[in-house]
Amino acid sequence: MPAPKVAIVADWLTNMGGAEDVVLALAEAFPGAPIFTSTYTPETMPAFKTLDVRTTHLQNLPKPFKKLHKFFPMQRVSAFRNLDLSDYDIIISSSSAESKQVRKTRPNQLHICYCHTPIRYYWSHYKDYKRDPGFGKLNPLVRLAMPLMVPPLKKADYKAAQEVDVFIANSEEVKQRIATYYNKPSTVIYPPVDVKRFSPARKREDYYIALGRQVPYKRIDLAVQAATSLNIPLKVFGNGSEHQRLVAMAGSTVEFYTDRFGDASDEAVTVALNAAKGYIFPAEEDFGIVQVQALAAGAPVIAYNKGGTLDIVQDGESGVLFSEQTKTAVIAAIQKAESMTFLPATLQRKAKRFDKNLFISKLRKVVSDEYTKHIENL
Repeated sequence: MPAPKVAIVADWLTNMGGAEDVVLALAEAFPGAPIFTSTYTPETMPAFKTLDVRTTHLQNLPKPFKKLHKFFPMQRVSAFRNLDLSDYDIIISSSSAESKQVRKTRPNQLHICYCHTPIRYYWSHYKDYKRDPGFGKLNPLVRLAMPLMVPPLKKADYKAAQEVDVFIANSEEVKQRIATYYNKPSTVIYPPVDVKRFSPARKREDYYIALGRQVPYKRIDLAVQAATSLNIPLKVFGNGSEHQRLVAMAGSTVEFYTDRFGDASDEAVTVALNAAKGYIFPAEEDFGIVQVQALAAGAPVIAYNKGGTLDIVQDGESGVLFSEQTKTAVIAAIQKAESMTFLPATLQRKAKRFDKNLFISKLRKVVSDEYTKHIENL
């Protein structure tokens, strides 16, 4: 029996992040599998240059519209549903948006969805996004549109979830969301983290780090405010719609870093984390890969105790957790961390359970077992 043909499907490939690292690991797990995605910007995604990336018709939109692709969820639904994947036996979607909308065309096909989260702005965080959609000057327009657009999109998303054969969740939090919003079971496989790229310095510097897309729900403003109030050094890596607001509120001890793509370069982040006193993570995140990277680099994590953080950080062992998303809570957590001793080598060991090779071996096993079961049940 010939080996099953695999297709990988991603929401979009326009900026590097945790979801894009998952797609790279999927490509490593299944060499030669093409990657289908709605839109792709090769110039910002050099890690994908040797891979077989295939796009939908949305790639042909005029440049101004292509940059605004996140405004067109219904168009993405349509683009993914119109993809012809009939040549493939196993479809693996990496999804926090519409990629799970892909359709099977024959009963012996298997669709496995690696779910980063059910779509946040429809389900778990609708009220947060409605309050602050993260589109700057366009926020009032988006707020008006959301109550009209979201109900039919939720319905389409739920329907697509029912057509998925197997869900894999990236954390216990996401497993619970999949059960709550999609009424589907799932298996947890933590996302891949390249922990080997970090070399923790035994002697730490005096600065803290905040890192991530600078959008409202990441709450990087709390790290900036806390560092400014305490007058301690903070290095902020990344970019996004909140960038100018963060710069405006920052004190003299806060520095901002972006690379030529307007984001944080891997090399600069690696060097900074390897010597950092700690990493501040005020967001409720589905998983939070940078928390693992910080531990791998020997930096304790000061984090909000919700979401995927609970899979990663043990309070008092690998960091300090706080219970409210307020400046006061972050300040208290930093002060508590300052009074504790964290051994970089111990933190690095704790990060190894998220190693990329573990992700690949666990994923291959789930895919193989589920495909065998699927064929036997036909």
